[in-house]
Amino acid sequence: MQTDRRHFIVQAASAIGVSGVSSAIAVEPGSELQPSVKTDVWRGNRIAVSTYSFWQFRVEALRSIEKCIDLAADMGFDGVEILHRQMEVESNGYLQKLKQHAFRRGLDLCGFSTHQTFVSPDKEVRQKNVDHTIKCIELAYRLGIPTIRVNTGRWGTARDFDELMANKGIEPRLPGVSDDTGFGWVIDGLQQCLAKAEECGVVLGLENHWGLGRTAAGVNRVVDAIKSPWLQVTLDTGNFLEETYEQMDAIANRAVLVQAKTYDGGGTWYTLDMDYPRIATILRKHNYRGYISLEFEGKEDPLTAIPKSLARLREVFR
Repeated sequence: MQTDRRHFIVQAASAIGVSGVSSAIAVEPGSELQPSVKTDVWRGNRIAVSTYSFWQFRVEALRSIEKCIDLAADMGFDGVEILHRQMEVESNGYLQKLKQHAFRRGLDLCGFSTHQTFVSPDKEVRQKNVDHTIKCIELAYRLGIPTIRVNTGRWGTARDFDELMANKGIEPRLPGVSDDTGFGWVIDGLQQCLAKAEECGVVLGLENHWGLGRTAAGVNRVVDAIKSPWLQVTLDTGNFLEETYEQMDAIANRAVLVQAKTYDGGGTWYTLDMDYPRIATILRKHNYRGYISLEFEGKEDPLTAIPKSLARLREVFR
């Protein structure tokens, strides 16, 4: 009987081809029939698009999350990252319809980009941001999203965001407040969110996003201090304005999502000539297998620029 069974398995394996043996047939470990499986095959990264790429806080005709999902599916993306500030409804019924809509269009909801600031001497302001972050974790959980982007926040001493960008994201500290104090506020605020993150299975990805998270050293300082698998990194390729690739390399080993900036038509605040083959090499060195999420930040019409960006990213990260 055993001989007949093995004969049958060998015949079946020949019929489907060697490549199908491991997936089509259950073979006992140690059996002479167990195939030699290559486990380090690089399948490439899936490519998503942030709904921000369409809306950009200014193209009202492209604000609808459902419309962004439809456009992403029609353009050939694998997933969608939702910008929280773009959402106009947060009821559970709406979230479930949104999740179903993405599923039926064949897309993952792979990220949730949120905003918060813990850099404030006002304890009530910091608590408000803790509460907001916990709420965002719960929204992501209901949407089936496994990670949310979080920020340290910034000093807020620049007159506006245009001035902050003109100064390459650098601004003076609050009077009488040290960096150490500011980092303490950030660490304490994020620590208060970890229990909810673990309960919901949602990883917080601290982004290199101005303020105390402007540099790789600042991001790593927070993550090192907290030491939790529920706080990792969202790597934004367009937010390191000095030593760009060296700083990416310094946080890439902790990345759970990579946001890839493109600037067709010229950037809104600045334009970077991103060397994506080099970035791909950095990410592969750190065995990053997660999503590459396009954040288009150029002045060209998103409906023409985004498909071109997708083609470039596919070529590099395939």
